[in-house]
Amino acid sequence: MQFPENRKLDCIPVGRLAIDLNTPTMKESFAESPSVRRYVGGSPANTAVGMAKLGCKVGFIGKISSDSLGDFALSYFENLGIDTSNIFRAPKEVPIGLAFTETKNGKTNLMMYRHEGVADLLLECSEINEDYIASSRSIVISGTALSASPSRDACFKALELAKKHGLFIVFDIDYRGQVWKNMDEISVYYTLAAKYANLIIGSYEEFSLTNHIIADEMSDEQIADYWFNENAQIVIIKHGADGSMAYVKDGRKYQVNIAKVNAVKSTGGGDAYSSAFLSSLLQGRPIKECLELATVSASLAVAQPCCSDAMVGLEELQSSLKKAKEENGELVFEL
Repeated sequence: MQFPENRKLDCIPVGRLAIDLNTPTMKESFAESPSVRRYVGGSPANTAVGMAKLGCKVGFIGKISSDSLGDFALSYFENLGIDTSNIFRAPKEVPIGLAFTETKNGKTNLMMYRHEGVADLLLECSEINEDYIASSRSIVISGTALSASPSRDACFKALELAKKHGLFIVFDIDYRGQVWKNMDEISVYYTLAAKYANLIIGSYEEFSLTNHIIADEMSDEQIADYWFNENAQIVIIKHGADGSMAYVKDGRKYQVNIAKVNAVKSTGGGDAYSSAFLSSLLQGRPIKECLELATVSASLAVAQPCCSDAMVGLEELQSSLKKAKEENGELVFEL
């Protein structure tokens, strides 16, 4: 992989910086739980947190509310050393996005309180600064940020500037059904964003939504080959409890197993995976090691009743990888 060097930042995620409200142990529903815990949330925000904890120099582009919840999110980032100079405040009446996560009937239930007027979807084109984009080695665009304008337009401006300045472009599909109108709309905008990307990462279901207009059904190999004919150098397709498959344009492909844990929820694992994989890639680790750290990071995240706070530093992640391999054997296999 080729990355720009001698830049101030390693990565700038763009999009959703929100608030997660979870039951404390993820063993009960909100109707049963006597209390609720608050965390920073949103897929690109979780990715920023994970990368910062793993030693990357991280920025962020987004918009948050002008209230104490916005203050909390901004302070959380600042305490981790994430650059917040390009996080903007929405007008006072505009809310920050909220996501409530509970366990109901033994399954994770995610309830997102979002609409087109939520703060992160009001990011403006004028708030995308070319010099800031040019100061980074990579950029991450989250699929949810494409669901409405002006955020959608801002993302495509960021993508054009990232391409202009040679950044490594990551598209994390990050599908959230509550914010989209129909499947054709999803496919159109996901496809347009994916055409820019050097790394595309998502579940098989998310790739199926992306490719909806192109084909009704594609195998993992067909999906990877299709995007290799655009700009993709790496395509990662996640299959939940069955692990993931990673494809590299030079022909290498990897089967990635999960590190078995006592999962308490199904959310947050994808963000932990993305942050560990991209951090490791930027730090020059071999693809196999990047994938090992990514799958262990995902397992650690689903074993906690939170997402952002479940991200760990490199020493803990490497220790967890060593333990996982001792207990489960090899996790990543080149095919």
